[in-house]
Amino acid sequence: MARAGRRAFLSGLLAAGMVARPSWADAGSPVFLSAAAVPDGGYLLCGITANFDVVFRIPLPGRGHAAAAHPTRPEAVAFARRPGTFPMVIDCATGQRKATLSAPEGRHFYGHGTFSADGSRLYTTENDFAAGRGRIGIWDAHQGYLRIGETDSGGIGPHDIARLPGSETLVIANGGIDTHPDSGRTKLNIPTMRPNLAYLEESELVETATLPKPWNKNSIRHLAVSATGKVAFGMQWQGDGPAPALIGLHQRGQAPHVVHVEGEDIHAMRGYIGSIAFADQGKTIAATSPRGGILQFFDAHRRTLIRTAQIEDVCGVASHDGGLTATSGTGRILQPSVSNKWSTHHRNLRWDNHLIAV
Repeated sequence: MARAGRRAFLSGLLAAGMVARPSWADAGSPVFLSAAAVPDGGYLLCGITANFDVVFRIPLPGRGHAAAAHPTRPEAVAFARRPGTFPMVIDCATGQRKATLSAPEGRHFYGHGTFSADGSRLYTTENDFAAGRGRIGIWDAHQGYLRIGETDSGGIGPHDIARLPGSETLVIANGGIDTHPDSGRTKLNIPTMRPNLAYLEESELVETATLPKPWNKNSIRHLAVSATGKVAFGMQWQGDGPAPALIGLHQRGQAPHVVHVEGEDIHAMRGYIGSIAFADQGKTIAATSPRGGILQFFDAHRRTLIRTAQIEDVCGVASHDGGLTATSGTGRILQPSVSNKWSTHHRNLRWDNHLIAV
């Protein structure tokens, strides 16, 4: 049978439900994705199981930042770390590149994206640097990731994006920092920055939560969403002196709240949150600082610090089955929420910024 005829035949069987559709089991059943660097200077997207085994290592054209996992297919979109420009769509079962997204002229990506609940659409955070506004790109995952639209992000410098559970509502971390490629990574508007969380429904802005002074120089960067729709956000301080706070919480219809941490505990984070996650059915928040080499745990209800763990170059953190897993640039994968810190060390891998739950 000719190749084109075979493809059509198999497509017909899939449509009729007579052939099992590929799933994440076909890619080794990873529970996490992470970008990594290897000693020879190369870069990878890796799949990690619940037992910390690395079940695939797929080459990337440059350093990765985060990824988006398709909700049903063994397919991931690997995003470049700036100043890289690629988001690359990968079949994680075969390792084949399926598509590479290109931002419209005058735009660049911010390294994060998320899928709709049914996986038909991908949403990407982007900078319209001529206008100094954030945009959300919309891509059709059923048509080879064709760009089918875009909408305003509700602010400046959208970095992370997530979908609220059980809905198609998107929450966007508008960091508030204006940049332009002609100025490299120079931050152009620190005195006037206004970070916010923006909520979109059907591409329409339905709510914003803006940080008041004295937190307006706290760039909202990364998000975690609980099963009840509560949003935790990690910030990066752009002001002078010590950061007033670095962790916040928001529930739709309410004002945002910051988690107050005192003295050495806030200083230890070096003004920088790398990743954030919920655990324990939303009761606990974990936040990492690779600059401080520290992971902090917070009571999500009382908004208080519970404890601190020292982990060199820790950044990635995500939850699985209620527990937490963290990764570091030294190659460690560990579960710091249990007393024995069950861990493994992949000496030939340096984990990058984010650990993404599949």
